[in-house]
Parts: sequence; C-alpha cells; structure tokens
Amino acid sequence: MLLKEPLTLLGISIVLLSSLFLSLHNVAVRVLFSEHLVLSLFLLGGYVKPDFQNSFLLMFMRMLLVVPLMASVAFKLYPSALQEFLSLFKQKRLDVMLQASGCGVLMFVYIALLYVAIGLIPTGIAIALFFTYPVFTALLSWKFFGDRPTLFRWLIMSIILGGGVLTIPQSSTSYSSNTITIGICASVVSGIVYAFYNVIAQKCLEKFHPVPFTWISFALTLLLSGISLLLFPPSMTQLDWTPMWIGSLFSGLTSFVGHSLYNLGIRKSGANTASIIGSSSPALTALVAWATISETLNVIQSVGIGIVTLGIALLSREKLIHKRK
Repeated sequence: MLLKEPLTLLGISIVLLSSLFLSLHNVAVRVLFSEHLVLSLFLLGGYVKPDFQNSFLLMFMRMLLVVPLMASVAFKLYPSALQEFLSLFKQKRLDVMLQASGCGVLMFVYIALLYVAIGLIPTGIAIALFFTYPVFTALLSWKFFGDRPTLFRWLIMSIILGGGVLTIPQSSTSYSSNTITIGICASVVSGIVYAFYNVIAQKCLEKFHPVPFTWISFALTLLLSGISLLLFPPSMTQLDWTPMWIGSLFSGLTSFVGHSLYNLGIRKSGANTASIIGSSSPALTALVAWATISETLNVIQSVGIGIVTLGIALLSREKLIHKRK
C-alpha cells in the first residue's frame, strides 16, 4: 500500500501535466485563428480564417509532425505494433480493421469541428461544450451495449448539460449571434462525434492494442485532411507561412506530449483515476487561456465551466464505483 500511493500520486501529477499540455495546444489553435496579445507581450495570431478549409490545413500541418513521432514511439512502447497492424489485413480481422478505420474517420471529423469552434468562440467555452461528450457516450453505451444509466448518472448528465448551457456567450461587438451559433454547434457536434469514436473504440480495443490503434487514427486524420485540402483548397495567396508552421509545430508537439503523458498516467494511476483527473481539462483550458492570451469569461460562464468539470469528474467516479460492484 505504501508503494502504491506514491505511484498513484505520480500518475495524477502526470495526468495533470498532460491536461496542461493539451490546454496549451487548444490555446495555440485559438491564436492561429484569432489575433491575441500573448503573455501581454507579443501581438500574435489571426493567420487564417476559422473555417473547414483552414481547419483541414492546420490539421494536415500538425499531423505531419505527430504521425511520424507517434510511429517512432509506438515501436518502443509496443514492439509488436507493426505485426499487429499487419494482422488487420487478414480476413478474420476485417471487423477490427473496419472499426479502427471508422475511428480514424471520426477523429478527423471531430478535430475539424473542434478547430472551427475554437476559432469562433472563447477557447474555454469551446472545450467545455465539447466536454459534454460523456453524456452522449453514456447514451450510446446504453443503446449499443445495454449499459443503462443509473438515476444518479442521469442526474450528473443533466448537471453537465446545464453547465454547458451556462457557458454559452451572449452576442456582442466581439461575437455576433451567427458566430456564436456556429461555434456552439461545432463544439457540441464535435462532442457527439467524439462520443461515437469512444463507443466504437471501446469495441475495437477489446481485440486490438491501443498503441497501433491510436497511430491508425492519427494517420487516417493526416490522410483525410490531405485529401480534403485537394478537394476544398483554402486560399493560399495571403497566408503567413512562417508563423503558421511555428504554431503548427508548437501545437503538434504539445498535443503529442499531452497524449503521451496521458497514456503514461494511465499506466501509473489507472484509467479511471486518469479520466477523473483529466476531467479538469475545461477549467484548466479556461485558466491557461486567461493566463496566456487574456481571454476572460464572465461569472456565469466561469460557473458553467466549473459545473461541467465537476459533472465530468462525478460521472467518471460513478462509473468507477459501478464497475467495482
């Protein structure tokens, strides 16, 4: 027991650090789409318009870095990764291949939607609305796996949705009603798509190792974003490529480090503990956005983000207790 507690504490610290890096990634994406005074020193950002074409472009630039990095780490974490990947092409593994490929497509869709949302509305709000996805995941698990939500879980899900409603910004000189509507819809739909990703991933990971599975999702996101750029090319005439590449490099590295640390945190503290600690992401993203780009929220929006964060933590805790019974 004395040995386990330091390991759990280390795991919690690693997951919190993971959330910090992922929050920095979200803020970096926000800056690429919208001009901000970074660290109260440098006026940066607003290099591309927040639309789907530019989301495809930024995803492609980010994945060009992340996919090779993940491949190099995958073989160290799981030496049989290549062998298991090649096994997908066997007839008896066709169902696993379809599930893994489907998750790659869903990852591409939810990231594209989330990028648009982050570009249009404050980062903390976009992430808080996206993090309502556990509600949709629970409903889909009930539909496909027969995991009927308990009365307590229904209550928590209502709390999460209520908190999400409180974060919705009002139209102003900074945010038009059209911008807010598109941003909110993009965030929520991104969360719904991510819920489908989680449900299919749960089924796929019963027969497939998470390391090659994650790499396939990222590789397909790279491929699909490249194809999307060919089909729907953004305007290339006025793009400032140097800061865009620097921003993409930074967002790619923070995303890679964040995901890697989260997986390491799972190994040290367990998946359930990691998911509870990881629920701090909406609040932490809002805090990081405030500290780095002075993005402020009103009291009601801050309370809403706090409620969403608390609801996600309670939902993760309730699932842990339910599993132990």
